[in-house]
Amino acid sequence: MAHAIRVHKYGGPEAMSYEAVDVGAPGAGQVKLKQHAIGVNFIDVYQRTGLYPQPSMPFTPGNEGAGEVTAVGEGVTDLKVGDRVAYAGAIGAYADERLAPADKLVKLPDAIPYETGAAMMLQGMTVQYLLRRTYKVGPETTLLMHAAAGGIGLIACQWAKHLGATIIGTASSDEKCALAKAAGATHMINYKTENFVERVNQITGGKKCDVVYDSIGKDTFPASLDCLKPLGLFVTFGNASGPIDAFNAGILAAKGSLYMTRPTLNTYTATRADLVATAKDLFDVVASGAVKINVNHKFALKDAAQAHKDLEGRKTTGSIILLP
Repeated sequence: MAHAIRVHKYGGPEAMSYEAVDVGAPGAGQVKLKQHAIGVNFIDVYQRTGLYPQPSMPFTPGNEGAGEVTAVGEGVTDLKVGDRVAYAGAIGAYADERLAPADKLVKLPDAIPYETGAAMMLQGMTVQYLLRRTYKVGPETTLLMHAAAGGIGLIACQWAKHLGATIIGTASSDEKCALAKAAGATHMINYKTENFVERVNQITGGKKCDVVYDSIGKDTFPASLDCLKPLGLFVTFGNASGPIDAFNAGILAAKGSLYMTRPTLNTYTATRADLVATAKDLFDVVASGAVKINVNHKFALKDAAQAHKDLEGRKTTGSIILLP
């Protein structure tokens, strides 16, 4: 019998229960997967708590994983039984077997293990669009990356270094600062002991940054805006400390005609062509060794609640996976 994590009512980590489930056969446009590894991300927390409401209850959380195709539904032509695949953005990942929409899956190159594939799809493809499309990062770029020692942060530090950028990172401890520095950050700021706005000003000689990437939300806003050059771009892509509340758009004018965007991976990979291109770019930098995926925490699937506790308690660095 297959097993999955189910949420019957929004709440804390204890809202997740490990249950036997009947997976069934894939329908049109679907495949059945035997999952080898499952990624854990903050979006899973937002879904569990109801910040991102789900269409029906109970539901299985989780948005990324990697595994093997065991059955193919009607109309699926580009995948076959035995294919190694990975995905992000198909909710229902916290399970040892699942049905998944074929158009959300990409073939995982043989050079990349399942655990790496599951740990990197959501975070890695997020970094791809952030650095390559939301703002085109290059050798002339000075950027600020909050949570530089987190899963996205460590990938972004490596990838931005590969692109030649100057990277200023923030983290909550000296240990995390050292980790991000090792991953490629040019400068690190411990925001518990230093004022990050003042330090950015010092580091840049008053020139400030072209772009700020912020997955923290409430705690770093509006201070993040004070780290930007005139016409700079503020990219808010997560709410680890809570959402940014309504703000007066005039603040963008007052601080230098700034731009602000709230991108999502779903939008950037909405077409099959964009999804495949985004994944290919990620697979290329990982396979080349330019970006290494740090799978620093592994939990059994049944222990998903503990994984969430550690993630929310800021006790994790790099990527977290569940193993069926």
